[in-house]
Amino acid sequence: MIRDFSVAAVLYVTAPLHAAMACETLLTVTGADGEQTYDRDELMAMEATEFTTTTPWTDGPQTFRGVPLADLLADAGIEEGTVRATALNEYAGSLDVADVQQDAAGNGPVIAYLMNGAEMSVRDKGPLWLVWPYNAPGYSTESIFSSSVWQLESIRQMPPQD
Repeated sequence: MIRDFSVAAVLYVTAPLHAAMACETLLTVTGADGEQTYDRDELMAMEATEFTTTTPWTDGPQTFRGVPLADLLADAGIEEGTVRATALNEYAGSLDVADVQQDAAGNGPVIAYLMNGAEMSVRDKGPLWLVWPYNAPGYSTESIFSSSVWQLESIRQMPPQD
């Protein structure tokens, strides 16, 4: 009886915490039309893509699942210009919106929320990682690597340069 009560008490206390984590904002995208925030459930509800690739930062092939960056930017009203992706530790990488469109083979960057079928902790480069299919032609360059932001927190459209 005491054991059943203890289990029920733990579930009663932790259930709201788990629900709050699911609704916690993971990503903020800011464009000319304002700010759009996304929690895990909202990202997972969007159409996803998955690919397997090796990375300079992990051992062996990794399978990533997430929202195509082009789709996420379109959802936030960002269709052109340059965006800056920023990590929790303030590391930032910039990329041209024109370069994030999927190529003819269907390759392009994703905002990954799963690696090898599991959510990523901050320690494991999560909870979000802007990742490219590095083994596909044209995606193994220094500029691609520098825009591969793990622990991704925000994406901001940059003002046009004159």
